[in-house]
Amino acid sequence: MTGPARREITLSVNGERRSLTVAPRKLLSDALREDLILTGTHVGCEHGVCGACTVLIDGRPARSCLAFAVQMEGHEITTIEKVAEGGEFSPLQQALHDHHALQCGFCTAGIIMTFQAFLAEVPDPTEDEVRDVLSGNLCRCTGYQPIVAAILSAARVMRGEGQA
Repeated sequence: MTGPARREITLSVNGERRSLTVAPRKLLSDALREDLILTGTHVGCEHGVCGACTVLIDGRPARSCLAFAVQMEGHEITTIEKVAEGGEFSPLQQALHDHHALQCGFCTAGIIMTFQAFLAEVPDPTEDEVRDVLSGNLCRCTGYQPIVAAILSAARVMRGEGQA
């Protein structure tokens, strides 16, 4: 018995069109990491629970371990590699660094991608709103207080209110 035929697809990732050949059931997370060598997207639970594999699909956070790569034709995918353009941290990345809100870093990319989208929609969030959104990303190292403080600080910077 042979496996399903591989398909040629073209993905738009971080503003670039990329062609690759994949099995129909290849996960987006695996295509990003294995075929496109974009290893900033981490794979944790492979069930969509931990949030480590979060990318933006058409500007909205999505679990890349729950989507097939072949489903992504015609959509814009943004990964963590796009966030620090020009070698400069984004305000969110800088705030996470400044507040010591990262340790092992495994969850960090997923948190950043989640909050890139959230802060674009909700520029002045409450602590409760941040905690609610953060509940979709699991961190086993830092605890959540430094992450919450960093996100609230980044929101202030992004609104032009300066460092907190």
